[in-house]
Amino acid sequence: MSSICPLLLLLLLLLLPLISAQTFHWGPCPSPQVQPNFRVEKYLGRWYEIEKLPASFEKGTCIEANYSLRKDGTIQVLNSQFYKEKVRSVEGTAVIRDSREPAKLGVSFSYFTPYAPYWVLTTDYTSLSVVYSCTSFLHLFHIDYAWILSRSPKPSPSTVRYVKQLLVREGIDISRMKATVQNC
Repeated sequence: MSSICPLLLLLLLLLLPLISAQTFHWGPCPSPQVQPNFRVEKYLGRWYEIEKLPASFEKGTCIEANYSLRKDGTIQVLNSQFYKEKVRSVEGTAVIRDSREPAKLGVSFSYFTPYAPYWVLTTDYTSLSVVYSCTSFLHLFHIDYAWILSRSPKPSPSTVRYVKQLLVREGIDISRMKATVQNC
């Protein structure tokens, strides 16, 4: 046990730069409810990021995600943002990890990284979506992400309030949530 403590401390120190740009919490990840009867084919297309919990990989404006079905049944994820005077894009792959829970997808942006959780908590497919991702480290602490997405770059304030209330009801801390500039 005594050798584990210094090792854990070293791990935390190494992760500190990454953690500071994310939303860090003590304890294991929450387990929010996901969209029942999720239909990925209705979810495909363009989604604009309206608000999010901090993510080190998203620093720009006009952030959007485009989802399309590949011939092999996986989902192409094409994220783009305007950053440092140019549009920057990254392509990834999403998969439904368990057909019994199709709203719990996994997303990877590299062949070398494991699939990260991408849980669709709610969507009406035509105007809004709420996505949550959380990674737990030994059940001691977790880093989470949450995104409010819309088919329109400017959803109504009442829609955003509704979604934030849903996140809070599911036990997700939204105190660090920030709006994404979408006027490009």
